[in-house]
Amino acid sequence: MRVFGYIRVSTNVYFNEADSMVEVCTYNTALKKRLTEFAGKYPSECRLIDDDGNGCLSFEVSKGRFGFKLTAPYDESRRKAASELAKKNTERLRRQE
Repeated sequence: MRVFGYIRVSTNVYFNEADSMVEVCTYNTALKKRLTEFAGKYPSECRLIDDDGNGCLSFEVSKGRFGFKLTAPYDESRRKAASELAKKNTERLRRQE
């Protein structure tokens, strides 16, 4: 098996109870854009601390501004209901030309 390329797509989050800031290191383009915009609007809450030149940006974010959400997996009936709803509403997802 040949490997022709390697794209690193990951996000790492570092924090501890003693610090008031969370460090977010990410290759995710959408997250980098959101964090860059947030840092521009709220420099006291978020700032760019490193650009490794290889696509990874690192930010410090105030703990009170950063969060993540855990959700339980859908059971089979909920997964099926969500699928059916999505199938019924596909017209809304198509571009109007």
